[in-house]
Amino acid sequence: MFERFDRRSHELEHLDKGDYTPAEYEGCLAELRRVNRFLGDARALRRSLLAEVEREGLKSFSVLDVGAGSGELLRTIASWARENDREALLVGLELNARSARAIREESAAFASIRALRGDALRLPFADDRFDYAICSLFTHHFADEQVVRILNELGRVARRKVFVIDLHRHPLAYFLYTTVGRLFLHNRLIREDGALSILRGFRPRELNELCSRSSLAGCGVERRFPFRLVLSGSSDGASRNE
Repeated sequence: MFERFDRRSHELEHLDKGDYTPAEYEGCLAELRRVNRFLGDARALRRSLLAEVEREGLKSFSVLDVGAGSGELLRTIASWARENDREALLVGLELNARSARAIREESAAFASIRALRGDALRLPFADDRFDYAICSLFTHHFADEQVVRILNELGRVARRKVFVIDLHRHPLAYFLYTTVGRLFLHNRLIREDGALSILRGFRPRELNELCSRSSLAGCGVERRFPFRLVLSGSSDGASRNE
């Protein structure tokens, strides 16, 4: 019964296969925002990236969010920067055209947020273009070797640090999602992909091992409630600037 949690699943989700209707994808974006807000991705961001910006005393900073979805975390950063009198340049990168458009549409209140289409495995930016590079609930969509490539690309374009938030592959997370969670979920993609996403997630040691295989230095993985892992590492840019 618990053997399925020993190793990452490589079964493709609907979002990976593209077997969904435009209406289902619109519903997925809306419901995913609610799920992620409830399950603490913004909280994990505040305790990692935003805590780092505050520690460093930065009055201005730039962030690239790779696989940014509809830009929910970008708006969290923009709101925090506005409330704390800081200047932020925030870019959301999405391969999906509808998601890139959603970032622009839903972030209209924040002039600091921009959206761009591009491939996470080959980021369309020069070295050290941003202070920080992040991604959230993104790397579990990729095989291990691709995750290492993504970490290398994040490190290449970041001057300071990289933060990656993703799912902790834990039996309790899976069974809560497939029982209690389904009472509140209506979108087919969220209901079916969500459970599979947990099985495609990581154990802390696995994520740390992938980081150690990348160009990032000072790798560390912390657990965040509920069932989130936050990987951090010093970027290529930080090493080059030493």
